[in-house]
Amino acid sequence: MIKKMLFAACALALAGTAQAATNWNMSTEQPDGNFLTQNAREFAADIKKATNGELNINVQSNSVLLKRPEVKRGVQQGVVQAGEMLVAAIGNEDPLFEVDSVPFLASSFDQSEKLWKATRPMLAERLDKQGIVLVYGSPWPPQGIYTKQPVEQLSDLQGVRFRAYSPATSRLATLMGAVPTTVQTPEVPQAFSTGVIDAMLTSPATGVDSQAWDYVKYYYDAQVFIPQSFVIINKRAFQRLPEVVQKAVLEAGQRAEERGWAMSREQTSKLTQTMADKGMVVGKLPEKLAGELHKIGDTMTQEWLAKSGADGQKLLDTYRQP
Repeated sequence: MIKKMLFAACALALAGTAQAATNWNMSTEQPDGNFLTQNAREFAADIKKATNGELNINVQSNSVLLKRPEVKRGVQQGVVQAGEMLVAAIGNEDPLFEVDSVPFLASSFDQSEKLWKATRPMLAERLDKQGIVLVYGSPWPPQGIYTKQPVEQLSDLQGVRFRAYSPATSRLATLMGAVPTTVQTPEVPQAFSTGVIDAMLTSPATGVDSQAWDYVKYYYDAQVFIPQSFVIINKRAFQRLPEVVQKAVLEAGQRAEERGWAMSREQTSKLTQTMADKGMVVGKLPEKLAGELHKIGDTMTQEWLAKSGADGQKLLDTYRQP
């Protein structure tokens, strides 16, 4: 009888432990080999370790849970508890979300990190009002231009079907005289092979992930801008966590942000070299094309300021402080 009572007590204790564990789903955009996904998995592992398994985050890569346009709303509505996405993808919602994609406003990692630190609190405040917690951001490598044929000037891109992945890149393609065509990352190889697009602006990471050498020949290391991705969490789900677990999530997010910047800086040259090793012609922008693109950057900066108003000017003033 005593043994039976002890067994029952142990079973109840184990059941209580199992119920105490919280399991979340997290949607990430990129394939498993991408450093942003690797960072997200390390973030999840960090939380699991810090909470002794009290919070387990199941990271699902390559947009299998939600496509890019669905991530923010999916997190907001609790379809998934956490999600990683490109910040500029929601630029139509608020211009502050696409400041990192204004051409040549912040082309280097140092400039981009300074811009992100100025932008982050403003985005966090906006998202908080929508029931979303901004946990961490990570930069992509600088954006370059991929083409099938060599280009020397903007006229060489006239009428070319140019991949766009955000409102800012769509506007850029239009000002270049190209035809913006929205194509999500997993669809890039097929879009090139079927003639849906002929050129694109994207990072060396996407170039390697999609094996760009199979469908284009030239990569111009234009460093047009450095876009951000961020990880966001459903606020209600976050607030249901014990305070000690909430703290562990935020601390893991801080480490993931620092790690993401370090990883992107490290990976950029390696990824660019991989494309060269695979036979692509890798080089800088031709002088005339660079000058033309910088003029477009000036135009888009003024357009962005007109859209973003006082908040945009405040952000730029903060960013440009010595």
